Amino acid sequence: MANKELSESSFWIQRIGKTSLRALHLLGVCGVGGGVLFHLAKTEWQDFWLLAVVSGSLLMGWEILRDWRWLIQLKGVLTLAKLGLLCLFVPFPEHKALLFVVILLLSVLVSHGPAGLRHYSIWHRRRIESRKEIKG
Repeated sequence: MANKELSESSFWIQRIGKTSLRALHLLGVCGVGGGVLFHLAKTEWQDFWLLAVVSGSLLMGWEILRDWRWLIQLKGVLTLAKLGLLCLFVPFPEHKALLFVVILLLSVLVSHGPAGLRHYSIWHRRRIESRKEIKG
């Protein structure tokens, strides 16, 4: 996305859009968490899985299109690490609950950690600023 000033209406549309996507993602993650932590049949939580995957992919795409440097900042790197941990569900199904908890803790670190941590570039070995973010 261009690094230009947004109109107020465009800002609010993007802000509400991103917030809505994040809310759907959290709903999906909660449903998956219930299924994984309480050892429910996959059919009982697979719709939540689909919701989490689709909304998470859209959020990730949003960030990458906004500024590709997201991929080398800790917020992007840790998101990719969480995806790697999700992939471990297949070879280690007996450890799904532990993996889910680790993913959840990493999510909190990424979402609520200080900006100096989230914006730290593993490539530059220092904090780098992104283009103007739309919070949500």
